[in-house]
Amino acid sequence: MFWPMLAIALGFLGVAVLGVLAIKVFVEAQRLGRQVTTTTERINQASEDLERAATRLAATGDSLR
Repeated sequence: MFWPMLAIALGFLGVAVLGVLAIKVFVEAQRLGRQVTTTTERINQASEDLERAATRLAATGDSLR
C-alpha cells in the first residue's frame, strides 16, 4: 500500500511543479509581449521622426537650386 500512495503523491507533486512552471512561462510571455509593444511604438516614432527630417531636408535642398 505504501508504493501506490507514494506514486500518487509524486504524481501530484509533478503536476504541481508543472503548474508553477506554466505560470512562470505565462508571466514571462506577457512581459515579453509588453516589451515588444513598447519597442514597436519606439520604432514607429523613430521612423516618423526620420520621415519628417527627410521631408525638411528635401525641402531645403529644393530651395537651394
